[in-house]
Amino acid sequence: MTKKKTFKRFLVTSALPYANGPIHIGHLSGAYLPADIYVRYLRLKGKDVKFICGSDEHGVPITIRARQEGISPQELVDRYHFLNKETFERIGISFDIYHRTSDPLHHKTAQDFFLRLYEKGLLIEQETEQYYDPEAQMFLADRYIIGTCPKCGYEKAYGDQCEKCGTALSPDELVNPRSALTGATPIKRKSKHWYFPLDKHEDWLKKWILEEHANDWKPNVIGQCKSWLEQGLKPRAVTRDLDWGVPVPLPEAKGKVLYVWFEAPIGYISATKALAQQEGFDWKLYWQDKETAIIHFIGKDNIVFHCIIFPAMLKAHGDFILPENVPANEFMNLEGDKISTSRNWAIWVHEYLQDFPDEQDLLRYVLTRNMPELKDSEFTWKDFQTKVNTELVGNLGNFIYRTLTLIHRYFEGIVPSEPRNFIYEWIAASKTAVEESIETFRFREALWSVMELAQKGNQLLSEEEPWKTFKENPDQAKQTLTDAIQTVVALNILMQPFMPFTAEKLRKTINLSNLSWNILEQKPLIPQGHKINAPKPLFRKITDEEIERQIKKLKGGMTTQNTTSQKSEQQLAEKPLIEYDDFSKLDLRVAKVISAEKHPNADRLLVLKISLGTEERTIVAGIAQHYSPEELIGKNIVVVANLKPRKLRGIESQGMLLAAHDDGKVILLTTDKEASPGARVL
Repeated sequence: MTKKKTFKRFLVTSALPYANGPIHIGHLSGAYLPADIYVRYLRLKGKDVKFICGSDEHGVPITIRARQEGISPQELVDRYHFLNKETFERIGISFDIYHRTSDPLHHKTAQDFFLRLYEKGLLIEQETEQYYDPEAQMFLADRYIIGTCPKCGYEKAYGDQCEKCGTALSPDELVNPRSALTGATPIKRKSKHWYFPLDKHEDWLKKWILEEHANDWKPNVIGQCKSWLEQGLKPRAVTRDLDWGVPVPLPEAKGKVLYVWFEAPIGYISATKALAQQEGFDWKLYWQDKETAIIHFIGKDNIVFHCIIFPAMLKAHGDFILPENVPANEFMNLEGDKISTSRNWAIWVHEYLQDFPDEQDLLRYVLTRNMPELKDSEFTWKDFQTKVNTELVGNLGNFIYRTLTLIHRYFEGIVPSEPRNFIYEWIAASKTAVEESIETFRFREALWSVMELAQKGNQLLSEEEPWKTFKENPDQAKQTLTDAIQTVVALNILMQPFMPFTAEKLRKTINLSNLSWNILEQKPLIPQGHKINAPKPLFRKITDEEIERQIKKLKGGMTTQNTTSQKSEQQLAEKPLIEYDDFSKLDLRVAKVISAEKHPNADRLLVLKISLGTEERTIVAGIAQHYSPEELIGKNIVVVANLKPRKLRGIESQGMLLAAHDDGKVILLTTDKEASPGARVL
């Protein structure tokens, strides 16, 4: 039996999301949620771990999207960098840093990496013929070339793939190729580029992946790597002709940038450097010390880059260690179909957070239960409802709430006694099962081990019925509820990596400050005489109406060749009709903005001080990308004045301003004429 490796520290990365769109549940279940579970577990165990991520902000898809919207690539990536950063924070993905590849530190790090390979003579210089647009006077990336697909006849196929039949193509295969920029027929021109000779790394990669990691890497990862290696590796271009990206740091390379496949993974290194500057540690320990385990969490479309190409780059550089594991997930499908951002067939995480406020853990739970660890899985709204209502409400939440309520009812919230020994056996078995599963990246299995402990707790209450025995045999009721509260504390610790928001609510209820992993070995976990606070249900049932609304929203938002008017009708139909009484509950008022400033803890938020005539209030609003603080001062805006206060990143918001969302822009609702602060909107 191979001895298990031990490491002094861990560097955990999640794939850098492309900054040309928001995050959907497929992204979350593939690369971010499993990494967060793993990192939270390591932190609970007191391990030295850094969790690294950031936006991938270069490449042709970004330039195409920016051109379509009539904005600069920088404006586009700014929009999605901050949206995605906030989305990750709100869903509880606990990165130590969320960096970006447009940052100067990344540019310098990627250029230095390139120069190291160049100066060692490890890059091949080669002149090739590439397509050139004579009207735009620029070389064309494959995605900028469109034509007729030779397989199915689709007339708008791209130079790298036909979106209709899915066939992988090259520009030379297109019938009647033309420039997507000007419509001109492209011509061939010679251009010099630098190539990384991946084929020279084939032998050691085969040994490293197929032999050394045959037993500890996931079979889906090994299988894809084996397929690539058996086909034979070829040199890959490191540079390309483009005006958006990291400039190639050579005098003769004007107008060329580093290929995004080459510089994007270096973003992990530059992000670690940035974090080291913030926190004052040596970044090299996490990339160059053999006592560090580097773990890359990715989706299956990134396996080749993280298991073959990036390790070959690190090896060629010479100063870096190789990743210890790359636990890639497969894809998550949605309601019987593949998730498609182009057709808007997706559940966007930031929209889920709007529709289910403060219920982040419901999505985290269901995505973990359905995680595509070894094969593609599927999310459906009906399954979401079933899992929440039966597993979270009916099992976990039911056991915890019953236990805490009965302790308050019969023992005034005081832990009444010492537990029986079998409780420690239960907890030890659950602890071991969760540890073994998480450490081998089987997160579905780990979560189910947590739920099985809750099932045991429910069974204990059902069999011993302390609500009945309290009258006849109070000592028995005391024993049952003591055993149950110990199990609740264990569940509180075990659920933390998976459902951190729920775990924190429960921690406050049971009134314990330290809930690290080693508490699971403590006897008892919670002492006799300890006072707990009054409980509230941790979860609520999801209604049929909510599910129907989400399904309608999903199907209504799916687009193929929709016109703008059709989209507008779909958006208007997303919410059901309401009665006048529902509307009359809103207290809409005119407010004058007295002051405005950026939120100290969130880039997308502004903190407004408003006047309602007879009083002043603070409102926190996510409009920093659309309005500067200066242009808001003195404006008359419309606010919901009777909304319950809610803390947003540490500052209490005492209302909500009204704004229109129009094709990505946010436009504040203001009054047509001057109105007194506090005037009611009828």
